[in-house]
Amino acid sequence: MIYLVDTNVLLRGIQATDPMYADARRAVATLINQRHQLSVIAQNLIEFWAVATRPQANNGLALSIIDTAAHINSFQESFILLPDTPNIFSEWQHLVETHSVSGRQVHDARLIAAMVVHGVSNLLTFNADDFNRYHGITVVNPQSII
Repeated sequence: MIYLVDTNVLLRGIQATDPMYADARRAVATLINQRHQLSVIAQNLIEFWAVATRPQANNGLALSIIDTAAHINSFQESFILLPDTPNIFSEWQHLVETHSVSGRQVHDARLIAAMVVHGVSNLLTFNADDFNRYHGITVVNPQSII
């Protein structure tokens, strides 16, 4: 199976002090060991960069550009980077209109649009509630993976 790895899993998987650090790392390692394909889209890496380089006072990690780039490179080595295509925007527009999505949730809708376009039905995320409105997607919490 192919999974899309949500940005929150990427972020928690690099912060040893995060209470969900071990869950994030264990879930990714387990899925890889079970020969599942783990993927990301450019949006995941862009969101990661934004949070990683943002000051801690603004809910960021305050990582340096060099450290953040190293993490991005590591993700690209570990996960399949699914390409952005024009069809993703069309699917996103359909989803936000159909499900009346607004505000910050539009970013989650874009993840789902990319999943639909690329035929990915599994999403690895700590924020399952953010994706309940979408049908045909299996949301998997890293804490549920043993």
